[in-house]
Amino acid sequence: MKTGENGPFKINSISHLHELFGFPKPVHPLISLNRNADMVVDSDLLNQHFLFNFYKISYKRSLKGKIGYGQGYYDFDEGGMIFTAPNQLLSTSQDDMDYEGWSLLIHPDFIRNYALAVKIKTYGFFSYSANEALFLSDKEKEVIFSVFDNIQTELNGTIDDFSQDVIISHIEVLLNYSNRFYKRQFITRKAVNSDLLTRVELLLSEYFEKEETLSKGLPTVDYLANQLNLSPRYLSDMLRSLTGKNAQQHIHEKLIEKAREYLTATNLSVAEIAYRLGFEHPQSFNKLFKNKTNQTPVEFKQTFYHN
Repeated sequence: MKTGENGPFKINSISHLHELFGFPKPVHPLISLNRNADMVVDSDLLNQHFLFNFYKISYKRSLKGKIGYGQGYYDFDEGGMIFTAPNQLLSTSQDDMDYEGWSLLIHPDFIRNYALAVKIKTYGFFSYSANEALFLSDKEKEVIFSVFDNIQTELNGTIDDFSQDVIISHIEVLLNYSNRFYKRQFITRKAVNSDLLTRVELLLSEYFEKEETLSKGLPTVDYLANQLNLSPRYLSDMLRSLTGKNAQQHIHEKLIEKAREYLTATNLSVAEIAYRLGFEHPQSFNKLFKNKTNQTPVEFKQTFYHN
């Protein structure tokens, strides 16, 4: 297929995806639920990149045994769920032919006139990477599959004035259960996540100690996520589950800690400290410091020496 030679394939309709991936014609043009095992991908589409103009919620169970996760493995051998939002880059490979499960496709137009159209953007897991999948226990899998069954039953039934309302209600239930199970996952992976927290603290300490701020500016959430091979949203959600603070708040904590060190242990001016910490303008540093400590840098320094 020639359309993907100079970039990713843009798939705007669910019907087009069904045609490309060998699924039967969808019952509804804006939503479909398919068994992954029924997918038949032309060899020309393998190792290609795609942009889907719709949401995709997939349960995937490898037929080859345990599925890798960073330096470890899935928490449960029974499989996991992956969530992608419209216009996220996806790819196919031969490995994608060796799993079973379900894929729910939802075009934004299907939910456009419902509250879910706004609420769906608040579910952070749509921004997670594939290796940050939701790993389901047996009981959780039963719950998720029961919701898939309800959606399938509704899609296969007679369409009436209530069909869309009912299907959207099931989608909301699916997302709320997924949110609950992700929170459980953060707890059950506490040991792994605690190691990540330690690495976050070390990365930030080294960044400020080596004064990388002078050449790179303030550390960002994207920087930390890249160093840890995580998506920024997953990193923030993981840190919040452990400490109650997201990644940006951790950066600010370390920054304020370093600022206090400069203010108490050096004779640098506030402007010089702001520059060393990576701020382009001292006013921005003053504002952040005051917001986090209820004191300006000068007030803090005066209080310290006064005491």
